[in-house]
Order: sequence, then C-alpha cells, then structure tokens
Amino acid sequence: MKHLVNVFYFVSIVLLLNSCATIVNGTSQQVNITSTPIEAKVIIDNEQMGNTPLIAKLKRKDNHIVKIELEGYKTEVITLNGETSGWFFGNCLFGGIIGMGIDALTGGMYRLEPEEINKTLEADKNQTLNDDDALFIKIVLTPNPKWEKIGQLTRK
Repeated sequence: MKHLVNVFYFVSIVLLLNSCATIVNGTSQQVNITSTPIEAKVIIDNEQMGNTPLIAKLKRKDNHIVKIELEGYKTEVITLNGETSGWFFGNCLFGGIIGMGIDALTGGMYRLEPEEINKTLEADKNQTLNDDDALFIKIVLTPNPKWEKIGQLTRK
C-alpha cells in the first residue's frame, strides 16, 4: 500500500512538472490597453470591458478581437493571436508528450501577441458638429495686444 502511495505521488509530480508553459505562463495573460486620447471604450470579443487605460486578463488559448472606440474618432480594431511560447519547448527536456498535451489543453503553450496595445486614435473627419454642439476653447499664454477680449473664464 505504501508503495502504491509513493507511485501516486511520483506520477502526480511528473505530470505537473511536465507542463512547463502552464506552470510558468498560467492559462491567462494580462494585456495593457491604452489610447490617446484616454477614456476610449474598449470592447473585447463583443463585450465591453471598460475605458482606456485598461488591463484586460485574457485566456491564452483563444484569439481575441479588441475594438477601441471614442466618439469623434475612427474605431481601431486589433486582433490578439496566440503565438507558441518558448516555455512550451521545455517539455522536450522534461518528459514531453504529457506536458505538451497539458499545455495545449490549458492554453499555457501560447502567449498573446501583441502583449501591449497603445493606439493614437485618428479624428473622424466624416463626423460633423452642429454649431450648437461645438465648444472651442483656446488657451494663449501671451496674447497679442491687437486682439479684442470677448470673455474670460473664472473659478467658482
């Protein structure tokens, strides 16, 4: 009986150690998503996740479609693809097939690329503003003395 318990422990340890990429990478990955301007809506796989800047925790075994949207700007669409992680090849040294199978099933064999998304959003020139909706503020540190003053902002 004691021999059977020792064999069970040995087999369990071998199975766990064989999945190098799963142990090192885990089954999910954090992806940092930023935009200029900030506060753009982030939609991942058709689910709104929040606004930029955002750190999204995504499953490694799936490809993901990331949309960054902000009114007045063109929508950016980025595809995150799973690339094979170098840790996956560690299975060749430590027992191979079992670890490779575990890494493939859990998604630990992948790393999402790109690992970080930073987009500068381009203004959508097709979008027009009504005069009622538009407010333009220009801040000038040294005004031209020939200009006519028409108003001033004050703190409340």
